[in-house]
Amino acid sequence: MLLLAMVLLLVGTPAHAQLHDVPDRATLAFENVNVLPMTAADEGDAGAVLPAQTVVVSDGRIVAMGPSGQVDVPDGALRVDGSGRFLLPGLAEIHAHVPPGQDPPRELVEEYLFLYLANGITTIRGMLGAPYQLELREELRRGEVLGPRFYVGAPSVNANTAPTPEAAEALVRAHAEAGYDFLKIHPGVPRDSWDRMVEVAREVGITWAGHIPADVGIDHAVATGMATIDHLDGFLQATRRDDLSEDTPREEVFAATDPAKLEALVERLARAGVWQVPTQYLWNHLNGYVDADSLLALPEFQYISEGQRMGYRNQAEQRRRNPEITPASDAAHRAMRQDFLRAAHSAGVPILMGTDSPQLFNVPGFALHREIPLMLDAGMSPYEVLVSGTRAVGEYVASSLGQPGDFGTVQAGQRADLLLVDGNPLEDMARLQDPVGVVADGRWLTREAIRAGLDSIAVKYGDEGR
Repeated sequence: MLLLAMVLLLVGTPAHAQLHDVPDRATLAFENVNVLPMTAADEGDAGAVLPAQTVVVSDGRIVAMGPSGQVDVPDGALRVDGSGRFLLPGLAEIHAHVPPGQDPPRELVEEYLFLYLANGITTIRGMLGAPYQLELREELRRGEVLGPRFYVGAPSVNANTAPTPEAAEALVRAHAEAGYDFLKIHPGVPRDSWDRMVEVAREVGITWAGHIPADVGIDHAVATGMATIDHLDGFLQATRRDDLSEDTPREEVFAATDPAKLEALVERLARAGVWQVPTQYLWNHLNGYVDADSLLALPEFQYISEGQRMGYRNQAEQRRRNPEITPASDAAHRAMRQDFLRAAHSAGVPILMGTDSPQLFNVPGFALHREIPLMLDAGMSPYEVLVSGTRAVGEYVASSLGQPGDFGTVQAGQRADLLLVDGNPLEDMARLQDPVGVVADGRWLTREAIRAGLDSIAVKYGDEGR
């Protein structure tokens, strides 16, 4: 949160009318394409991959799908050759941020939205809302701004905004009346404030997601109806060995998970069906002994400002000066978090894809492709990773937000949020990183348009230092 605020101070970008033209909704026909409908239970099931299909999109919806030669293509449709290509649902970034504040630079907002789309992300859940984002959500739905479907979290519920039950009640009622899609929880909420928040949120029909306040604890949070737990929050406190003391070195704390406690915790979470949003890549940096130069040399950093890059570097250097953060503690922390995710997945705890972009070294959109290898390393199959960013997100939106979950699968009648890639991502998930094209609410964005948009952003930030 502090980093986001700092970013806006450093960017200093003037607003202007519209960064990217919004293409009209098109009638599209993807012909002879392999489809990953994401409706099968796993990749070994019949129907997990449908070869040689024609998929027709019109007016923002998938209107027909079937074997090529058996589907009528409307006159005037834009025909897209799918030979050797795979069509799957657009991805979701379920722990995203767009610039916070009352009136951030419009150009910066549109850049973030474009970076998500350029990486195949057609749905985002914004985790720190602001009033302007409510109107931005509607502008996106009306097609006035180019970007993904946007579900807007409320401004933070935390120790300062909800210090008492009365304050918590007033806050929940205000956020619900304003029209936010869910409540965002930060640390520090007292237990009595939490319980009043839960009572009032149920009354007004709004759910809550995010961190686990220490005074609440993961079990009480789950028992009272937490929708998603982000960052695997609460795992460390619930699973650490009883023999640790305040003087235990950091790396020993991270290596001191009680296996029996972890097994019991993930079994409880699986029974409760509480979604987890791991954000592993971010936490490798937040608690890590990281090399800023190596990270900033990655190609995605050409798409953010010099001020933001400097902010990341300063954050990393500050952490390296902390005597408790060492290479040993970094390695132990990464291993612990991977153990948490591996255990949760093995127990059947539902997982959603998210990164917490643009927090430390997480460039919007691109960070999702840095997160995926960590999910695979924790034992998730490529198909399971895709489910976490497609079908499962539609299920979450329907069950938790009470809104149509009509996306996340490739089926007639679904919202036309699609991703076309060269080759099979189940064999190589890096294929997701360079889309042939993206369909966002029926609007077709070609690879050429994506690259042109990225180039314009890179040129802008490359000119900063000249």
